[in-house]
Amino acid sequence: MRKLIASTFVSLDGIMQAPGGPDEDPTGDFALGGWTFNYWDESIDLSAAGFDGKDRELVLGRRTYQIFEAYWPYQPADHPVAQTLNAAKKHVASRTLTTLHWNNSTLLHGDVVSDVLALKAQSGPDLQIIGSGNLVQTLQAASLIDEYNVWTYPLVLGRGKRLFGESARPSAMQLVRSHVSATGVLMSTYVPAGEIRPGSFAGVEPSARELARREKMANGTW
Repeated sequence: MRKLIASTFVSLDGIMQAPGGPDEDPTGDFALGGWTFNYWDESIDLSAAGFDGKDRELVLGRRTYQIFEAYWPYQPADHPVAQTLNAAKKHVASRTLTTLHWNNSTLLHGDVVSDVLALKAQSGPDLQIIGSGNLVQTLQAASLIDEYNVWTYPLVLGRGKRLFGESARPSAMQLVRSHVSATGVLMSTYVPAGEIRPGSFAGVEPSARELARREKMANGTW
């Protein structure tokens, strides 16, 4: 079974909305689009995290697909990222689209979890999600994502669409690779590591004050 890999840019507070430009996704009156722009340098390798789709098939949500469809086919023919993204096979999850204009693109018409399971079972290169926050959340909740490339930028956005929301499935992650760019972008790769195992640093016998605190929590007065 081939892997499903998710790659995304996030702020320190977990926002992933409109990293590429002001007009990319201003929904919800988001006014800080393009927040990654001033952090690019020569140490940032898009291909290493699958952001260019090289040697992979893409799995995209509707909004990310439409952003890419309106941009990448119109870049210079010798643009390396445009070359790989335009050539890649693309699977698009959408309940509303009926026609796709970007070459090598097909719609996932059914239940997206079942459709992605079927794609993973097929032979071929690994599957790559770029952006596509709603899709990532759905597939994370179904435990279908095998690897996460999360690039964390040193800024706080305060509001916007988050990588993980309240619907996220609680799960542990193992850090397998990490690198920091010259501008402070933390480029990390995680793989799922099973269930969360809670613990406690508290002593065996709680103090009287701790017992009183727990009683207030129980009766809603804390």
